[in-house]
Amino acid sequence: MIRAQRPWRAPALAVVAVVLGALAAGCSGASGGSGREGGRSADPGTSDWVEGATAESIARTLHVEVPSTATQTAAAQRRGFQDDGLILSFVLPAEAVDPFLTQLKPEQPLRLREQPFAAEATPATPFARLGLPEPDSLPKVREGQVCAPCKGDLNWLKVAVAQIDERSSRVYLRGVD
Repeated sequence: MIRAQRPWRAPALAVVAVVLGALAAGCSGASGGSGREGGRSADPGTSDWVEGATAESIARTLHVEVPSTATQTAAAQRRGFQDDGLILSFVLPAEAVDPFLTQLKPEQPLRLREQPFAAEATPATPFARLGLPEPDSLPKVREGQVCAPCKGDLNWLKVAVAQIDERSSRVYLRGVD
């Protein structure tokens, strides 16, 4: 039995091929190295930082009371697609560190990490934004999870404490709202 050729079949297949080719090109271009992904700058150090974020506003969002004895206080907020990254750091006198940590009520006792982590990836909210080294790059840091989930809109909060000298330590707080 011989089938009759349908004259519309070849042009229809050509149209389908063109549409599929265009879709494939669009998808591959979306992940190609254009330097911008979803409207975000490729430079993680300059994009999406909230101007005007203060230590007071970040502390409020983190549900943390910065001690009156704190010095060198700095904070930043980075706007995210779903959640914002929040960082806060300050220096405390040695005698004020443990009372501050007790106020945080960590889920478990903080652990002491003797050595810096080797070649860690750049965090989404780097303390370099504040001109500080990452706590992961420092030796002898006490660190741990404070809460996850936390109260309010705060998803999680972590703390790290790096001793500067016998008289003072730097406190690092990192949270996601």
